[in-house]
Amino acid sequence: MRRAASFAVAAGATRAVYEGLRRLPRDARWTRANHAGREVGLYAGPAVVLGAAAGSGSAPVAFAVLAAGACGAYDDVRGDHRRGFRAHLAALRDGEVTSGAVKLLGIGAASLVAGALLKERPVDKVLAGIVVAGSAHLVNLVDVRPGRAGLAVLALAAPGLLRGSPAAAPMGAVAAVLADDLGESTMLGDTGAHALGAAVGGAIAIGSGRLGLAAHAAALVAAAVRGERAASSRAHPCE
Repeated sequence: MRRAASFAVAAGATRAVYEGLRRLPRDARWTRANHAGREVGLYAGPAVVLGAAAGSGSAPVAFAVLAAGACGAYDDVRGDHRRGFRAHLAALRDGEVTSGAVKLLGIGAASLVAGALLKERPVDKVLAGIVVAGSAHLVNLVDVRPGRAGLAVLALAAPGLLRGSPAAAPMGAVAAVLADDLGESTMLGDTGAHALGAAVGGAIAIGSGRLGLAAHAAALVAAAVRGERAASSRAHPCE
């Protein structure tokens, strides 16, 4: 029953916020051209942030979701063309704080705080933080076509339903806007992708012991390394 309630709260809140936002006058800062060149709004992003946080049932997870969404929103509004952690860290070393650096440091710090609150032992706290941050990055990494991030969230979160209700919140939030995303009338943007990933990571952290956390953390770090290599190759194409 708690799973159903969490799903319903997340879905209802997400849909209500989304419908309210898209009735506002169009704001160029929240409009993007998608892969096909069609202009779509980013309003699904803030909607799933609030929906997933409302349905999470966990203050630490809600905090991580809201922080990840805020950092993602900053990147959506102020982002630049640079891709990959190394590019943003190199700019940071030169004294330039890029939107990517804000995401990397902000989401990382918020995830570690959430992990520290979710677990008792120091090792578990760190592993949980890595899982939350890594999941946020992973969902954003696959958000390259309509519906990809949403479908990834459903696939990643579904097994967590067997362990408890926290996984129902990101699933409910996604379900509320997935049809619009697939129909190319909206997109999640970094705002929604990072927040949903953090929600999935929080659910994994809550439902996993040390071995599970370590396995998830290792897989997420490997995915981040692979994504970094792919981003670097796109930024520096071979002649």
